[in-house]
Amino acid sequence: MAGRGTGHVAVTAARRAPLGSALRVLVGLALGLTLGLAASRSGSPVLLALARGVEPVGTVFVNAIRMTVVPLVVALLLTGIVSIGETGLLTRLGLRSLVLGVGLTAAVAVFAMLIAVPWLARIRIDPAVAESLRQSAPSVAVGGSPAGLSQWLLDLIPVNPVKAAADGTLLPLLVFTILLGLALTRVPAGSRAAVVDFFAGLGQAMMTLVGWVIRLAPLGVFALAAPLAAKMGASVAGALLSYIGLSALLTLSALALIVYPVTVLLGRVSLRDLVRALAPAQALAFSSRSTMATLPAMIESARRLGVPEAVVAFVVPLAASMLRVGSGVGQTVAVLFAARLFDVALSAPQLVSVLLTTLVTSFAVPGIPGGSIIVMAPILVSAGVPGGAIGILLGADAIPDMFRTMANVTGGICAGVVVGREHPGV
Repeated sequence: MAGRGTGHVAVTAARRAPLGSALRVLVGLALGLTLGLAASRSGSPVLLALARGVEPVGTVFVNAIRMTVVPLVVALLLTGIVSIGETGLLTRLGLRSLVLGVGLTAAVAVFAMLIAVPWLARIRIDPAVAESLRQSAPSVAVGGSPAGLSQWLLDLIPVNPVKAAADGTLLPLLVFTILLGLALTRVPAGSRAAVVDFFAGLGQAMMTLVGWVIRLAPLGVFALAAPLAAKMGASVAGALLSYIGLSALLTLSALALIVYPVTVLLGRVSLRDLVRALAPAQALAFSSRSTMATLPAMIESARRLGVPEAVVAFVVPLAASMLRVGSGVGQTVAVLFAARLFDVALSAPQLVSVLLTTLVTSFAVPGIPGGSIIVMAPILVSAGVPGGAIGILLGADAIPDMFRTMANVTGGICAGVVVGREHPGV
């Protein structure tokens, strides 16, 4: 019940989102870049002062996003785990769906990282400019230096979960949340209800708060883009275009090279039928940028592919609520781009942390436009990137989010096809 309540809020928020919200964010980004580039090229003291003067507004916007991340992610992740356990199907449909979803997300994330790291290394960032960005951006606490793999593994279990959240070491906090959710599924229903209802209410409140913050996105993105362009000059436009193009290309490539072949092979469906059945849901996802708003179309596509009704009723909504294959690509590319923009060198343990945090947070991404960027903070923390990168990514996220949502919807339908083939008599 808790999971359904939180999901309902996500659907409502998605349906209420104005159709022009992405356009307004792009306008804010364009205006901010225009002001910053004009200030950088002209050297006008007035324009430079204006570009720098709006920077605190951008900082406030980023802080407003970051303050919602910990309660939002914890609430959605915990209630999602408990709701799956309460259905009684966890050991059958639910477990297989989760394993498939995690496997696909991990595969596309590794695929994206292998290509994005050398590709983004070609973007030239002036070290002085990167240092200036780091100094001016809101900082995040990074829970210790990456001393080695053994220490990293030890740090996954937090001695104090509250302290882990306060220190910014959010991957251990997410591990604790998963374990707490699993433990709650073993608690008697009467005792469990109070805890779950609290987190469900917290999740709903955070979704409402996120909606308020997102309404200010055009202003916040403008205030972040102007000083960024003033510092980086014309190179900022090339860097952002590289990020947008790479994210879109890798998302499409992951679908073509990983998700489609897995579905055809394990789901025993022809590629032609799969592409035809997916097209309506993909088109709606691309235009709405909301996985939850696309749920009815996802159900219809799954039925066209012959998925048993019981699987359609359980697996597809589960996938729409929690499985985010597109986020495996989108979030990985985004954090690697942010690290390159701030000239942050990532060690092997940090890259592993990026992958694991991407996997965990993908289950708590709200099904609303820009939801992946909202929960990006834990991944940025794992990479040691300043939190101010969230605002920059949000400004450039409209186009990548279209492709990412389409991939999320595709992955959810494909999960239903594969699980349905394994349980034809359900």
